[in-house]
Amino acid sequence: MNPVSTVRTAADTSLLDDFSLEMTGKDVPKLEEARDTIPEGTRINVTFLGNEDLELRLAAARAVKRLGFVPVPHISARRLGSRDDFERFLAGLRADGTSDSVFLVGGDPAVPEGPYADSLSLIDTGLLQEYGVQDVGITGYPEGHPAIDAGVLWSALRDKHTALAAQPLEGGIITQFGFDVEPVLAWVEEVRSRGVALPIRIGVPGPAGIKRLMTYASRFGVGTSASVVKKYGFSITNLMGTAGPDRFLRALDAAHDPHRHGELKIHFYTFGGLRATSEWAARFRKDSAA
Repeated sequence: MNPVSTVRTAADTSLLDDFSLEMTGKDVPKLEEARDTIPEGTRINVTFLGNEDLELRLAAARAVKRLGFVPVPHISARRLGSRDDFERFLAGLRADGTSDSVFLVGGDPAVPEGPYADSLSLIDTGLLQEYGVQDVGITGYPEGHPAIDAGVLWSALRDKHTALAAQPLEGGIITQFGFDVEPVLAWVEEVRSRGVALPIRIGVPGPAGIKRLMTYASRFGVGTSASVVKKYGFSITNLMGTAGPDRFLRALDAAHDPHRHGELKIHFYTFGGLRATSEWAARFRKDSAA
């Protein structure tokens, strides 16, 4: 991996104002370990995995809140077996005071396990507001989705934006991660040109092993050409070591035009762990301010 320069500008740190993190339901011990390195009030998304149950997901959201952060539980449409399953989860979140913000995803199963085929169908039930949800996150795919046509993705984004506004519910977009700033910002411009003014968090991998990054990139259809990963800071011919998002964030900061792109924030996919990511962010900010 190429060495990363420590010469940074103060502007770099603005991208890390109010960043968000992601964890699984089983990561509560890791969150407790990392708590002192994460700014109070940080939004922490809690994923909705197939090998976790209702209580584990609820307990994780409670732990996020207990530790002084803002829980953003994921709800996977195609993993919900019934309307009752959906309502039980929402009721549990409301009872725990963790229902203010949620993040909706379609989910991995090719065939829905219940009545919900996508996140729009969850919004259209009207149950989110009924159970106290105020803010709804939805997905964005700057480099497309390996199993979904581009036209379908744009239609879905438009329809979800319209549905949220009609209820009304606050909303925001979190993008899939990538290694190249250019397609990310081109996609953001296209979002704005289509009249979608929702806040956008750019998905960024926290520092992680290069092999792991490549595995996730392959799974999610993220571009990994030799030239792309070289810009990010590693080589596909040498998968040893780790890579961080230093170069990506500096390039994003340099190319970001608020008039064209609006305000952007960062969402970290913590492939290398919560503590590694939060410590990296703290070091990046400290070095930038020096």
